Amino acid sequence: QVQLVESGGGLVQPGGSLRLSCAASGTIFRFTTMGWYRQAPGKQREWVASITITGGGTNYADSVKGRFTVSWDNAKNTMYLQMNSLKPEDTAVYYCNKVSFYLPWGQGTQVTVSS
Repeated sequence: QVQLVESGGGLVQPGGSLRLSCAASGTIFRFTTMGWYRQAPGKQREWVASITITGGGTNYADSVKGRFTVSWDNAKNTMYLQMNSLKPEDTAVYYCNKVSFYLPWGQGTQVTVSS
């Protein structure tokens, strides 16, 4: 069973940047689409961005388009989320997973955007 471990969160001021990592143990098949999700306090988990491992096609939620970039490192079996121009409304716990037939959810990584 593949396990997912998110890291890289922290406290950052508005306008700042962070890079999140999602390390996958085990085999992620080439045609899998992986996604980043986030859950803010009192809200449902929402999809943020996704990438297809083969081909590298990406998609983004409108709220992060132009500010976030998702990428995949095949050698490291790791997905990244580069987050720039962060806003207070980006504050959430960030998770990674497949976009269908979910794997067990990891513990997530907290991102707090505040001055």
